[in-house]
Amino acid sequence: MDIRASTVLPAKREDIELNTADGLTLVGELALPESGSPAATLICLHPLPTHGGMMDSHVLRKASYRLPALADLAVLRFNTRGTTSDRGTSQGAFDGGEGERYDVAAALEYADFHDLPRPWLVGWSFGTELALKWGRDPLVQGAILLSPPLHRATDADLDAWAEFDRPLIALVPEFDDYLQPEEATRRFSRVPQAEVVGVEGAKHLWVGEPYVRIVLNEIVKRVNPSAAPLPTAV
Repeated sequence: MDIRASTVLPAKREDIELNTADGLTLVGELALPESGSPAATLICLHPLPTHGGMMDSHVLRKASYRLPALADLAVLRFNTRGTTSDRGTSQGAFDGGEGERYDVAAALEYADFHDLPRPWLVGWSFGTELALKWGRDPLVQGAILLSPPLHRATDADLDAWAEFDRPLIALVPEFDDYLQPEEATRRFSRVPQAEVVGVEGAKHLWVGEPYVRIVLNEIVKRVNPSAAPLPTAV
């Protein structure tokens, strides 16, 4: 069977709730390999909710549909405060990336409490800002940034990540609306361990199955290299 845009591969999936330090309940989902322990964990931070971003934004949803089966990864997705998807609505209200620090912390606390191994942050657009600003936790193995705008995240945040000394991989579309590869390379040069991967032909929203496959392969190459490259059929 060829893996297509709508393919959902077997996994153990359960609805979860995250509890923040400021008293909110966030809704989410955890997808685990059907058997055995995961090799690592992806904690997904979605795009801007005021522009339609949510835990079901398509690249993150497809990661949860495929990577437990294809790469032995746990995939944790959730709606940040005030965000709605088919799973439901998280309590609270959008806070421009500030109060969301508690949302990131709640996801990491959940991963720690449930013994989810080797958590990596996977942020997309707004989610990359949350990763850079609030993801510098000792549990975090590294971060993969999809279409980072570097709007809310400042040079000071990049300098702090440089000191944090965890891997940082930025996947930057050639035709991104906010930050394109040449400028991204300059901005991320503040982080010695950062790697900028320009993706030819891609746009900010990664529309199209070829671009989704590039993103998922780049994630797996870093997080569980033995599972790369991902198969295109099962």
